[in-house]
Amino acid sequence: MLVASAFVIAIGYGLVSPVLPAYARSFDVGVAAASTVVSAFAFFRLVFAPAGGALVSRLGERPVYLTGLLVVAASSLATAFAQSYVQLLVLRGVGGIGSTMFTVSAMALLVRLAPPTIRGRVSSAYASSFLLGGMLGPVVGGALAGFGLRVPFVVYAVALLVAASVVGLRLSSASLRPSEDGPPPPPMKVREALGDAAYRAALASAFANGWCNFGVRAAVLPQFAVAVHDATWVAGVSLALAAAGTAAALQVAGRVADRVGRRPLVLTGLVVTAAGLGAIGLSGDLLVLLVLSAVSGLGAGLVNPGQQATVADVVGTARGGGPVLGVFQMAQDSGAILGPILVGVVADRLGFGWAFGATALISLLAVLPWLAAPETLHRARAVGGSARG
Repeated sequence: MLVASAFVIAIGYGLVSPVLPAYARSFDVGVAAASTVVSAFAFFRLVFAPAGGALVSRLGERPVYLTGLLVVAASSLATAFAQSYVQLLVLRGVGGIGSTMFTVSAMALLVRLAPPTIRGRVSSAYASSFLLGGMLGPVVGGALAGFGLRVPFVVYAVALLVAASVVGLRLSSASLRPSEDGPPPPPMKVREALGDAAYRAALASAFANGWCNFGVRAAVLPQFAVAVHDATWVAGVSLALAAAGTAAALQVAGRVADRVGRRPLVLTGLVVTAAGLGAIGLSGDLLVLLVLSAVSGLGAGLVNPGQQATVADVVGTARGGGPVLGVFQMAQDSGAILGPILVGVVADRLGFGWAFGATALISLLAVLPWLAAPETLHRARAVGGSARG
């Protein structure tokens, strides 16, 4: 249910992403103001992440997940009927709050429900569902925009209501409780998690992953493609190949994370990401650009399952740790917000070569804490073995 719901959510988000800037401009504002509306969603996701994690620990994963979906649905529906730029900005920010609620609670649900020894595969399935939905959504959203810029927001709200209804009916609260006898142990606190080198490494790679793959690749790579090759279709193909590379890597990354280990997968992914994005700024040839875009996508697909499985191993199935997962989400969102801004400044002053070089450096710096981190797969195997016993 969570994987299917992720697909619906991602399609819905993709519906509005291509029309949101144009919708904002319809209120007679400039490019900067339109971009601010796009950033407001990510900003409110970031600032509300600690509160979202606390709500998961206090109220439970299921009610926070469903409430988050309903908040985003209400925000999207209200956005469709916004009468001013200020209303649009506020309503998109409220949607970011709901997005954090269902994102953090979904992570907590996956930690609780996924058998420990297949966490990598579960993370891959969940990420693949989001990726496929995100690829299909903009295509449908662009078609719906022909009926009016407000229509995709209404359809998004309906899709979220459907997802909330299905999840609410199919996931009973009883199935989310630990199976062990006796009172459950207290949720893990952030301070305790920070004492684990594996969790600290996961925060570093989450920040780098957000910076490189959710930030720079999405915002700066298209601008570079258009600037060098003077054709907007090149930007679209580059992003499509990067997404295809991520999808291909996810098909095998989960199995590798569960059989070989989380640590080697994340290390390899960070290095591949650095190689792909770092060299893009020096590429003037179209074929080289497209190949490197696909390589950067492969790196993203390798990083995600390993780092999410590591966080799940640290938290553990029985304990849960909403705030711990919230901080992890904050690290990734911080990178996604800061990356395009700072790399954009570097590109304006020094050129795209230096900009993508700085991006590669961020990815390589995240390698260092992983070199000192322990492998957590043995924890999952020990828990799985004790559960079977």
